Amino acid sequence: MHNADRSEVESVCKDVLDAFQGVLSWEWDSRFRTILAGFSADKKDNVHEILDRYFNIAWDVSNIDEAPIVVRAIDKHLGGIRSGQLLFNTHPNQEAFIFCAWWPWGDGNNISVRMAPVDKTLSEAEEAELIKRLKGWAGI
Repeated sequence: MHNADRSEVESVCKDVLDAFQGVLSWEWDSRFRTILAGFSADKKDNVHEILDRYFNIAWDVSNIDEAPIVVRAIDKHLGGIRSGQLLFNTHPNQEAFIFCAWWPWGDGNNISVRMAPVDKTLSEAEEAELIKRLKGWAGI
């Protein structure tokens, strides 16, 4: 990863996690290799406002087919967007960016968000190190 891209991804990750401090509690989701936070629907406006502040693009069922290939690959990895779900990301045309999946639960009372950085050029060892740093930033 280029140092400028790494710095931007790390900075945005830290800023997002700082903004969520006291709002969300994070855990590791090994299934999707993301950090995960669940919350009650009464917090949705607050959480959504924070996501809108840091993620400049949101995909849903109506436009995911128009997303860049790397975003469609993330969508596929996550099982595909369903109605009501969103896939936020920073700049997917850069070598490194961040995504966040917004998943309302079927009960209408809860929502989960999953977030992770993506780098198109990392080796397995470098990716493991980035994940380790992400967990640290999230307090996991």
